[in-house]
Amino acid sequence: MRYFMSFSYDGTNYKGFQKQTRMKTIQGEIEKKLAKINGEKPVTICASGRTDAHVHALSQKAHFDLDKEVNPDKLRHSLNQLLNDDIYVKHLEIVPDDFHARYNVKAKEYIYKINMGEYNPIEKNYVYQYNKRLDVVAMERALKYLEGTHNFKSFSKADEEKEDYERTIVQASLIRSIKDVNKITIALLGTGFLRYMVRNIVGTLIEIGEGKRKSEDIIDIIEAEDRRKAGKTANPEGLYLKDVFYS
Repeated sequence: MRYFMSFSYDGTNYKGFQKQTRMKTIQGEIEKKLAKINGEKPVTICASGRTDAHVHALSQKAHFDLDKEVNPDKLRHSLNQLLNDDIYVKHLEIVPDDFHARYNVKAKEYIYKINMGEYNPIEKNYVYQYNKRLDVVAMERALKYLEGTHNFKSFSKADEEKEDYERTIVQASLIRSIKDVNKITIALLGTGFLRYMVRNIVGTLIEIGEGKRKSEDIIDIIEAEDRRKAGKTANPEGLYLKDVFYS
């Protein structure tokens, strides 16, 4: 029986989503708890994609198979009872056996939170503490050049070779906080993302906000297809997988 779940997590104390030997990961923790429910038989969860160490998720999606049929509401409750409070299953349902949480994805949305104001130790794991003013208007202009279908090799992980670097960003925007003028959120909605792509985009946007680059430089960076042309990789703190869409 195949189950589909939506879940959130605080990635602060984890070495990312993907299971790794002798390391604490989101996937590893969930699979251990599911094995208990499945009579100590191993269970593998397949997520929409992986997140890196210290990155958070507001609504990650995954599927898994169990040997027996369990009421989804009871299964969700049992899983939340077993999991520690860094991870929370929001929704769980039975899906057809051919459903795939990764290959059926239509779009994903990531957000990145930045604090331009005074350093806040309470937020340090959840909002990037840049703590200086940025030219948000220039950053907004730059974001618009990212929209559309492009080769995003310049924003990919430097040592990772892929056959296809083409991705489509449906919407790229900068959101100003109404409650706090020092807080901004960069939001990227796309059909898919390369590893480190969002953080490399944010790092480049910060350099534009600092005045080290012009908004229009984004065009040349994309055309170069060279990771060395883009900015530094932004810290993982502040990055969230906001949602995953299937239709």
